[in-house]
Amino acid sequence: MSSGVSISTDKIIVDRSRGHRNKAVSKTVRATRERLQLSNSGNQAFDRDMLAMHVNAVLQAAAVVPLFIALVTAIGMYISPSAHLIAWALLMLSLHAINLLLARRFSRKEIAAAETTKWRRRLLLAQILLGVGWATFALQSCDACGGDSFYFYKGAVLLFAISITAMSSFMLRQGVLVGFVPVIAALLFRVAISRDLLDIGLTAICAIAVVFFHFIGDRLYRSNLTLMSYQSEKDDLIAELEVAKSMSDEARRRAEEANLAKSRFLASMSHELRTPLNAILGFSEVMSSEVLGPMPNPTYREYAGDIHRSGEHLLNLINEILDLSRIEAGRYDLNEETLSLLEVAEDCIGMVQLRARAKNIAIRHNFENEMPHVWADEKSIRQVILNLLSNAVKFTQQGGEISVKVGWTAGGGQYVAIKDNGPGIPEEEIPVVLSAFGQGSIAIKSAEQGTGLGLPIVQAILAKHDGQFVLRSKLREGTEVIAILPATRVMQSIPAVADAPAIEKRKRSFA
Repeated sequence: MSSGVSISTDKIIVDRSRGHRNKAVSKTVRATRERLQLSNSGNQAFDRDMLAMHVNAVLQAAAVVPLFIALVTAIGMYISPSAHLIAWALLMLSLHAINLLLARRFSRKEIAAAETTKWRRRLLLAQILLGVGWATFALQSCDACGGDSFYFYKGAVLLFAISITAMSSFMLRQGVLVGFVPVIAALLFRVAISRDLLDIGLTAICAIAVVFFHFIGDRLYRSNLTLMSYQSEKDDLIAELEVAKSMSDEARRRAEEANLAKSRFLASMSHELRTPLNAILGFSEVMSSEVLGPMPNPTYREYAGDIHRSGEHLLNLINEILDLSRIEAGRYDLNEETLSLLEVAEDCIGMVQLRARAKNIAIRHNFENEMPHVWADEKSIRQVILNLLSNAVKFTQQGGEISVKVGWTAGGGQYVAIKDNGPGIPEEEIPVVLSAFGQGSIAIKSAEQGTGLGLPIVQAILAKHDGQFVLRSKLREGTEVIAILPATRVMQSIPAVADAPAIEKRKRSFA
C-alpha cells in the first residue's frame, strides 16, 4: 500500500501521489465562489442559510409561544371567563405545533438550492396560519367587561405577540409583515362594523407596530446577511491560503528532493571522475616529463601536456561545483584561525605571477603597513583572492596592468581590492556574471572560458564570513572587485596590563 510519500529523487518527475490532499480544499473554494456568484443581487446566495437559521430559532423558542398562550388565556379567563378563549388557545397550540413540525422536517432534510424558494413559501404560509390565530384573538370581545380594561388587555397581548414573532422570525424575510396581515385585516373589519374610537386606536397602534418591527427585522436580516457574506469571504480566503500552503509544501518537498538528487549526483560523479582523473594526471605528467625515458616524437610529448592541462581543468571544475554545492546545502564549514590578510594576498600574487608574466601583465600592489590579523578560514580567503586574481589575469589583454590593494574600510574592517584595465563588463551583464554558471559576452568570446562559478563562490564564502563583495566595472575601462571582511573579524591587539603593587598582608590582632 502506498504511503503517499514519493521516494523518487528525480526532479523532472512530477509526484502526483499527494494530489488528493488538495481536493477537499479546492472543492470548498469552488463551492464558496459559486455561492457568491449565484445571483446578480447577491442576497439569494444565502437564502438557504438564512432559512436554516430561522428554523433553528423556531425550534429553540418552541416553548416560548405555548407559555405565552397559557399566560394570555389565564389573564383573559380572569378578566372575562369565556369558552371562546379556551377554543382560541387550543387553535393557537395546534397552529404552533404545525409550525414546529414543518421546522423539524426542514432541519432533518438536506435542502437543495433549487428547493429554497419552495420551503420559504411553506414557512411563510406557517406564519400566515399563526397570524390567522392571532386574528381570531383580535376579534374577541367582552360585553360584560366594564371600561377599557379589555381593550388594554387585547392591545398589550397583540403588541407582545408582534414583538415575539419579530424577534424569532426576522431571519425569514417579510415574516412579520405577512404573518400579521390577517390581524390588521381582522381589526379593520371590526372597525368597519363598530366604528368605535377604541377599535380605531387599537388598529392604528397594531399597524404601526407591525410596520416598525418589520423595519427592525429587515435591518437585522440585512445585518446578518452582511455578516454571512464577510464570513463566506473569510472562509474563501482561508481555503485559498490552505491551497497555497499545500502547494508551497509540495513545491518545497520537490525542491528538497531535487537538491538531494543533485547532491547524490555530484557525490557519485565526483567519485567516478576523480578515480580516472588521478591516473590521467599522473600518467600524462610522467609522459610529458619523460621520467621513464625520452619520447622521440615531440608531438606525442605535446599531446601529453595537453592531456595533463585538460585533466587539471576538469579537476578544478569538479572542485568548484562541489564547493558551491556544499555552500548551498549549508555544509561548508569554516576552520577559522588568525591570519594576516597581507601575507595571504602576497602568496596569491606569487601563485598567479607566472601566468601574468606569460601575458606580459604587471601586477602592482599597495598594502597598508602593520595591519592586525583577522579571524577567518585561511583556505577560503585564499580561494577568494585566487579566484579574483585569476579572473583579472584571464581577462586582461597582453601588456595590461593589475593593481592589488589591502587596507582598512571606513567601518574598521579590512578589504582586498583587485583592479584591472581589461575590457570590462557591460552594466546589464553584471547580474548574469554574479549568478551561478553565468558568463558575460566578453567571457564567451574569450579563448579562456571558465565555468562561471568563481564569483558565486566568492560571494558565498564572504557571506559565510559576514563580509561583502562589490563589483564595479565599465565597458572598455576595466573592472574592480572588492572583498570586504567586517570589523568584528579584526583581531585588535590589547596593550599589556601594568604590574600592580602587591597588597600587604593585614596583621592579625587578638583582643
